[in-house]
Amino acid sequence: MSSNLDTYVQRSRPLPEPISTSQEVRDRGSTFIANIYRATNLADARNCTNHLRNVVHASKPATHEISAWRFMSLKKGKTGLGGPDDFKLESGCNDDDEQWAGGKVLKVMEGQAIIDAVVIVSRWYGGIMLGPARFSHIETCALEVCHSFKRKEELDECILALNTLDDTLAELRRELTELTAQDKGDRDESQPFDKTSRTRKHPNYSEMTETDLPKAKRLVLARENAISSVKKLIAKHREATVTPATK
Repeated sequence: MSSNLDTYVQRSRPLPEPISTSQEVRDRGSTFIANIYRATNLADARNCTNHLRNVVHASKPATHEISAWRFMSLKKGKTGLGGPDDFKLESGCNDDDEQWAGGKVLKVMEGQAIIDAVVIVSRWYGGIMLGPARFSHIETCALEVCHSFKRKEELDECILALNTLDDTLAELRRELTELTAQDKGDRDESQPFDKTSRTRKHPNYSEMTETDLPKAKRLVLARENAISSVKKLIAKHREATVTPATK
C-alpha cells in the first residue's frame, strides 16, 4: 500500500518539519528546490523523503527527490558511555534516477560537515535536458540549506550557553547581594537570606531566529564579561572580610 496523506495524518509521530528550505532555482523549465531535515538514522531520512514525496509534493510530484544523509550511530556492542569512540559516521545517498546527483548532494554535506541531517533536492523536469548545469543547480540548493542548518545549530548552541550563563550570573549576583548586605549590616543574621527575593527574570531566547545569531554571540560575550566582573567583586568583598590575623 503506497503512502498518502491519510497515512501520515493517522500517525502518532509528529510530521517531519524542514529546518530550512532553499530558494527555487529555475532553468529552461526545470525547477530545483532543497530541504534539510534533522535525521539521526536511516529510518528518519527515509521518513522525511517519503513525507516530502507523498505529502508535501503530492499534488505536484517532483520528477526526482534526490537525497543524501549523514549521521552518527552507535557501534555494535557500544553504549555511548565510552565517549566519541563508541560512535561511527554513517552516510549515503539516493539518486532517485538522476544519475550521480545524490553523490553531489552528499559531497556538499561533507564539505559543510553536516551531521544528523538529510538533504533532499527536488527537481521538476521541464522537458529540456540541462546537461551538467543540473548538477550546479542541485549543489547550489543543497549548499544554501546546509549553510542555514549550520547557522541554526550555532544559534541553538548560543541559546543553550545563554541559559546556562544566565543561571550562573543570577546565582553570583545573589551571592554578591548577600555579601553586600552583610558588609553593611543590613540583614538580620538570625533570618535566612531569601534567595528568590531579588532574582531576575531570564530573557526568553526561544523566539530568536538565524538573523539573531550575531546578537546571540554578543550576548554570550556580554554574559561572560558580567560573570567575570561579579566574580571579581565577590573576591574583593571576601578579601575585605579577612582579618589581618588570619592572613
